[in-house]
Amino acid sequence: MKFIALEVSLDVIRSLRVTVAPLRKSDPKLYDQIRRAASSVALNLAEGRRRRGADRRHFWRIAAGSADEVQAALRVSVAWGDLGVDAVEDTLAILDRLLGLLWGLTR
Repeated sequence: MKFIALEVSLDVIRSLRVTVAPLRKSDPKLYDQIRRAASSVALNLAEGRRRRGADRRHFWRIAAGSADEVQAALRVSVAWGDLGVDAVEDTLAILDRLLGLLWGLTR
């Protein structure tokens, strides 16, 4: 059976591949931070899936924090003018869905 939150986190990564490509030149450190945070979401969801109790919830909370970080980084890149609002809107929508799923997992 598929773990929907993990699948959506992979959708975020696929979306980010195109979305953040301009940051490789304009802000390589932010580009790297987005990549690391997005990877952290998927990896912590996968690890938490095999854990139990509070340990499981801990990994999912880390995933939620990393998803928030990706969302904030995209908004920062728009605020700096490195990415346009139109360029990030689809990715932000997927992140909203993911954060909703994570909210449910951490409660």
